[in-house]
Amino acid sequence: MTLRFRLLASIPALLIAGAAHAQVPQTDTTATAADPAEATVSEDIVVTGVAQGRNRLDTSVSVSSLDADLTTKIPPRNTAEILRNLPGVRVEASGGEGNANISVRGLPVASGGSKFLQLQEDGLPVLEFGDIIFGNADIFIRNDLSLARIESVRGGSASTFASNSPGGIINFISKTGEQDGGSFQLSSGIDYREYRADFAYGGHIDAKTRYELSGFYRLGDGPRDVGYDAMRGGQIKANITREFDRGYVRVYGKYLDDRSIAYLPNPVRVTGSDGDPTYQNIPGFSINEDTLHSRYIGSVLTLDGNNNPVRRNIGDGMHPVVKSVGFEGQYEIADGWNVTERFRYSDISGDFVSPFPAAVGDAQTTANSFAGAGAQLYYASGPLSGQRIANPATVGGNGLLASVVLFDVDLKSLNNITNDLRLNGKVDLGGGALSIAAGIYNSRQDVKTDWLWTSFFQTVQGDGRSVLVDIRNAAGVSQTAGGTLYSASFFGNCCRRSYDMRYTTNAPFAQLGFEIGRLNIDGSLRYDFGSAKGSIAGDLPGAVTTRAQDINGDGVISVAEQTVGFIPNNRTGIDYDYSYLSYSAGVNYRLSDTLAAFARYSRGGRVNADRLLFGPTIDITTGGLVNGSKPYDFVKQAEGGLKFSSGPVAFYATVFNAKTQETNYLLSQQQFTSRRYDATGVELEGRFRRGPFSLTAAGTYTDAKITSDATDATLNGNRPQRQAAFVYQATPQLDFGRVSFGANVIGTTSSYTQPANQLKMPAYTQVNGFVLVRAADNVSFNLNANNIFNVKGITEAEDAAIPSNQLVRARSINGRTIAASVRFDF
Repeated sequence: MTLRFRLLASIPALLIAGAAHAQVPQTDTTATAADPAEATVSEDIVVTGVAQGRNRLDTSVSVSSLDADLTTKIPPRNTAEILRNLPGVRVEASGGEGNANISVRGLPVASGGSKFLQLQEDGLPVLEFGDIIFGNADIFIRNDLSLARIESVRGGSASTFASNSPGGIINFISKTGEQDGGSFQLSSGIDYREYRADFAYGGHIDAKTRYELSGFYRLGDGPRDVGYDAMRGGQIKANITREFDRGYVRVYGKYLDDRSIAYLPNPVRVTGSDGDPTYQNIPGFSINEDTLHSRYIGSVLTLDGNNNPVRRNIGDGMHPVVKSVGFEGQYEIADGWNVTERFRYSDISGDFVSPFPAAVGDAQTTANSFAGAGAQLYYASGPLSGQRIANPATVGGNGLLASVVLFDVDLKSLNNITNDLRLNGKVDLGGGALSIAAGIYNSRQDVKTDWLWTSFFQTVQGDGRSVLVDIRNAAGVSQTAGGTLYSASFFGNCCRRSYDMRYTTNAPFAQLGFEIGRLNIDGSLRYDFGSAKGSIAGDLPGAVTTRAQDINGDGVISVAEQTVGFIPNNRTGIDYDYSYLSYSAGVNYRLSDTLAAFARYSRGGRVNADRLLFGPTIDITTGGLVNGSKPYDFVKQAEGGLKFSSGPVAFYATVFNAKTQETNYLLSQQQFTSRRYDATGVELEGRFRRGPFSLTAAGTYTDAKITSDATDATLNGNRPQRQAAFVYQATPQLDFGRVSFGANVIGTTSSYTQPANQLKMPAYTQVNGFVLVRAADNVSFNLNANNIFNVKGITEAEDAAIPSNQLVRARSINGRTIAASVRFDF
């Protein structure tokens, strides 16, 4: 696999951030040079994030691109695995098809999602906010044959390219029928059960009109054995483009309806010391190959957002349903001056359902603490349902029970409307040139969700064989409803919530770029203003969110039915406004034809959306902000470095410093935080090609610390949680025409599970590999393996230190999976 820096001079108007201030050609070919050894600096021409397209050596913007080779040679098992190959981007690719934690250049990931980094499709944001609780933006993206390439802007310059993106922007760019023909691909797991069919077809209707149609459907367990079709669904995308003498128009659409597991923390045994731990599989349960999801735990009974009984299907997992339509057009109003318009409406809904272990412990001890001494345990699902567990010390093969809170959220509406209108052009000043761009961005983001959490006890078994356990007191009276409890019992009955919010964002922006000789200077401003309006209900201060109710309708209120979670009728209106200014300025000097130096300083803002709700920033009496509170965070960044590109060799080095002020909500800890961070580091990126051999590699060293914590001064000076000192990736490849093979290596040094800086997550290196055989001009066979050496790559853990029972709840990357595919091109 080769992660090539594409010939960006030929990309379409589908630019990163939708706010890339550039004059954009109308073709989108993704072909590479025929002979990699003959590559020249022309490959490094960029139009993303600059007022006019120019060579990468002439701009102070940090931008890179990955082509579709990444997904055709080593098909990633989820979107996050693609993004780990971008320089400077830190991705915790352990959440499944979505639900990844993503950051860039040392910016913190205090909770989940991609708070300071915006994910986009075809130049507009997937969601306005990348860290909506249970609605992370990557849940609503799927990789398939429609992908032309992925572009990224990293660092402070992104703060004025788009709203809510001070750390960076990653844009998934679709094919638009530039090349006539199509592909059909069949894929199957070899050591795991998943079957998938992909197709893509596009081309020209006539000389001025072209189209692209693509999609996929898949079915199976996914990379971990659960015993049911946890991965099921697909996507269809289409677009049509009409070119004319002075521009083009494009209409496109997408329909996504897919289900996949959200892998939350699972139990793992940790021995040794906090500073030098050893993570070991529990008997019968592998941290990187198993999950608490099970064929024997299919659904739960709860109350919906209107407090009516409803049965919720755990197998729905992450279930995004997206119906979107968009328009894009560009018109040249004068020589070198263009008006570009982009608009998209997305109807987004779905579910997020996944078990979270609030605690894991000895089965009898857990039962006694819940139902009193002498508690009895009974199987409540599976082949032995109804039978008493005579010896709890042997249950599940390890004698353990997990006390699970089911994160069950009905994503009623995450609808999103975005519009981006801009003007850009260039003025010749004789001895130099002035590039100008200006425009207005508008968006409306709905966040309408109901939290329907319940709880249950289950065994800890692999291969999808965990079962529910009913706990009875010493007298034999059941204390659970078949192992189930009708509220978030293990989280203090919290989190019955409903909110119906609408966030509007408006942002005029402008950029100037001045070029004279070897010197380029640019500066940009973006002024964001908007509002948050809506209402919330649930576990507000003083609210009662449980009651006795015959939820199963049998005419008897059982012990479990004494505490049924419901959403109280205490709806509070929310209404506040905000505004802030972001700016960025950079300078670049071409030292020679192959070497350049650059520097940049930026300040960017990020509005906090639903993570402020139910917290100290909102006055629940007035619905406004508490006096002195700000609903946004700021990131200040300085960066500078050297860039070298000469034929088949390129090398880029960037030194950076980022100062972040952040307010956040930690879901699993039910805690609001306010901290300041400082991160200094260096980002290295390079490529080399000679004959059939090619290599791309990148590494980022970061020295990060918490400079102040508003509620816990003992954290001051500590390293942020999950922030490794060094992350790296490398992709060597040999291409002999008919046969290609190579590897993709991704690794990280150790990091801490929590900001207390006690328990460490060990360093790990993941190696992926592929062999591609082109049996004929239009037929190819691919054998690929992810995580060849089956390493345990721990990406997060809930425990700050090794507990007395040595059972830690953690997330790991998936274990080894091997897949094969056949592809027909026509």
